[in-house]
Amino acid sequence: MRHIRIFDTTLRDGEQSPGVALSLQQKLEIAHGLARLNVDIIEAGFPVNGASEFECVSRIAAEVKGPVICGLARTHKLDIERAAAALEKAEKKRIHVFTSASRVHLEYMLRKTPEEILEISDQMVRYARQFTDDVEFSAQDVMRADFDFVMKLYETAINAGATTINIPDTTGYGTPQEYGNLIGRIYKEVVRGRDVHISAHCHDDLGMATANSLAAVENGATQIECTINGIGERAGNTALEEVVMALYTRRDHYKAHTRINTRELYRMSRMVERYTGMVVQPNKAIVGDNAFAHESGIHQDGVIKNKETYEIMNAELVGRQAAVLVLGKHSGRAAVKKALADLGYKLDDAQIGTVFARFREIVERKGPIETEELRALVESEAVSTPHLFTLEKLQFFSGYGMLPTATVSLETPKGIVTTTAIGDGPVDAVYKALSEAIGFKPELELYRVESVTGSTEALGEVTVKLKLGEVMATGHGISPDIIEASARAYLDAANKLAAGQSARHPRSLEEVQRSGLGK
Repeated sequence: MRHIRIFDTTLRDGEQSPGVALSLQQKLEIAHGLARLNVDIIEAGFPVNGASEFECVSRIAAEVKGPVICGLARTHKLDIERAAAALEKAEKKRIHVFTSASRVHLEYMLRKTPEEILEISDQMVRYARQFTDDVEFSAQDVMRADFDFVMKLYETAINAGATTINIPDTTGYGTPQEYGNLIGRIYKEVVRGRDVHISAHCHDDLGMATANSLAAVENGATQIECTINGIGERAGNTALEEVVMALYTRRDHYKAHTRINTRELYRMSRMVERYTGMVVQPNKAIVGDNAFAHESGIHQDGVIKNKETYEIMNAELVGRQAAVLVLGKHSGRAAVKKALADLGYKLDDAQIGTVFARFREIVERKGPIETEELRALVESEAVSTPHLFTLEKLQFFSGYGMLPTATVSLETPKGIVTTTAIGDGPVDAVYKALSEAIGFKPELELYRVESVTGSTEALGEVTVKLKLGEVMATGHGISPDIIEASARAYLDAANKLAAGQSARHPRSLEEVQRSGLGK
């Protein structure tokens, strides 16, 4: 199978998304994440575009090992010199030189004739080769350019020493058939078997960036330029996670592969979402909240029996949890029964029938319900859940220049347990002390603080989600003191987790801890 190189431009083209401004530290963290993802090339930025951009590319070049580090440059000597200087400490480096190809770009933006563009491109690719053997050349807006000129331009770049030629559909104008045909002709008529890579760089203005990039692979391209979550100018770029998983899932068709560590995809998606503030839409392929979620009763029943009935890829393969069954008005009895079993409840058929009837009545009125709501429903209709832990005392110290410390006392099946812990803040310290006292360490998935009313004397309401293994529980706490409310919310969720596990392993708290929940 052919190796398709993944050229990530999240830090350059992706950061050009309107409203996005990444700090140096955020860019470094993203670059290290891309190295863990095992991308082939990281386009770290546009070094001539100011001192901060130069420093960012320079730091990434010095600190990030593994991928080729690339800097962008126009067909200007100063641009190329600044890129070369920024990349000086990279173990593997590339200078990416670009110009334009379409009439509208040449006439209104560059104000150059085609002949001038050919001459300048030849000179600047040769100049870039003085600093590195790895030079990429791009001509913007090729899908709206004269085909014969495009061919001459790329022939010129290759003769001058370009080792990768990038074919940008800068405005997202092309269709898969048109773009694929263009790549195929360049492959046959320009590259002609020479040791030169063809790269696809597509934008998503018409929603075809991924399809166009894959069409390029079918026609000879060996590199795809893309961004995490598909962020970028206007409607964005080709989404890295989409092309990677398309090539993996349909390797029977494309006969090509990448070297991406796919289990890092979801983590990278969430990192970029958090740092850029660009929220991933729920129905986004691969990384959206609904990408592996099922609500239809027919779909849920099929997935419960065998994931392959409605899933073409493994959620864990992209670093996600297994299929999520959304409990809503389209859900069937099988999904509700499985959800109850996952929560640790052992109900007979009559009890399940009672709970399911009430479940259907509620979701018809309010829509999908969460795990905690299902727990409340089953407890009101069929069983009750005991509380193993009760907050007796809470004390904490925190302030500027002080080490946050918390002491908690809980009533437990073993009697009063008192523990003390330090943390990054008062809530963190309290949660560490509570974890020590209850004897197991759930993961905190959500922490939310709200005011019950609008006054300064309002009660604070805290909501948390804790996860233990495959089980998740939501807890709520209310108090005039927000730290106390935080502790009560944590214990509320922890009691639900312990009760659910106790239903599987009844008899004692010790058995709960021995069943895999202990530290």
